[in-house]
Amino acid sequence: MHENRPSTAPDFLLSRATGSVRTQGCTQSYTDPWEAAQALRESRHEMVVGAIPFNADEPAALTVPRSIIREDGPLEPHAYYRRGHLNAEIFGVDPEPQEHLRRVEAAVSTIQNSRLEKVVLARAVDIAFAQPVDPRLVAARLIDNSSHRDGFIADLTPAGRTGAMLVGSSPEVLIKKQGSTVSAFPLAGSAARHADAVADARAAETLRGSAKDQSEHAFVVEHLRCILEPLCSHLDCPETPQLLSTTEMWHLGTPITGTLADSSSNALELALRVHPTPAICGTPTAAAEALIHTAETDRGFYAGAVGWCDSAGDGEYMVAIRCAEVAGDGMSARAWAGGGIVADSDPDTELEETTAKLRTILATLGL
Repeated sequence: MHENRPSTAPDFLLSRATGSVRTQGCTQSYTDPWEAAQALRESRHEMVVGAIPFNADEPAALTVPRSIIREDGPLEPHAYYRRGHLNAEIFGVDPEPQEHLRRVEAAVSTIQNSRLEKVVLARAVDIAFAQPVDPRLVAARLIDNSSHRDGFIADLTPAGRTGAMLVGSSPEVLIKKQGSTVSAFPLAGSAARHADAVADARAAETLRGSAKDQSEHAFVVEHLRCILEPLCSHLDCPETPQLLSTTEMWHLGTPITGTLADSSSNALELALRVHPTPAICGTPTAAAEALIHTAETDRGFYAGAVGWCDSAGDGEYMVAIRCAEVAGDGMSARAWAGGGIVADSDPDTELEETTAKLRTILATLGL
């Protein structure tokens, strides 16, 4: 299918401005992430890479790679992938825009009349390709288009999705561990960017001052603080979020940093403890999950996590947003975007937000 593909083509990659990992091959795989975390604790593997699904009851797609390359900065895509051609079209949406509006209205009503405080509702777009596409080409474009050089691919074969790959460009750090230092960078509360500089600056300031977005963000920070604080001798959780920009969006983000009291916990275990956060699920978690499972078709690995963890316990996991799952035959893909719904959410604004978030993947595919 891709006979001229370079021999260095990775099966997994995570590109970050702060340091990147790419791997090839598979000597063993895990569908139970806790089992993989235990194997790392016992130093049975140098590293485990891959993806965790949104729903913890579903199989994970974790791989013990044959070869590993680590780099200090972001990845530089191979020239082969910069020449590649993509011919794509949208052939379906799930749900239709009107149905998404109805779901948001129903969720707002539920929040106003129950213990549910926030729920994240997502919608998906189905994409067809004129000829088989290599997910690495999509990843290369995402890295090139990202202002922070963020990008990832993860092979989903271990989870029974043979040949399928999750590809994306997520700005949200679920958890990172380096020595005894643990950090997270949750994002919640968003606004679309504008081409006009004045309008763009206004959108950023409106987001910063939005009580609705601030409260949506606070749920996520509180969730992480409650889980990480008991594990840390010190945890720094700033009171007010900062603005983070991607090419398409403004986000409210809070950099959380702590010192682990016991550094034997590895990055994968920490990721499993904090996932899913209210940034991609809601709060209380069980109530939000129940609503999502009722309203949406299976998210698969969207809103899960993608990353790596080594035998020293170090690693980094990104929240699997701004992503698409490319089918094993390379002929189709599904992309998702979601938004947090709270008591005073406006359905039209929420629909616009998911449209803006979908642009990351759709623009990369030339749509």
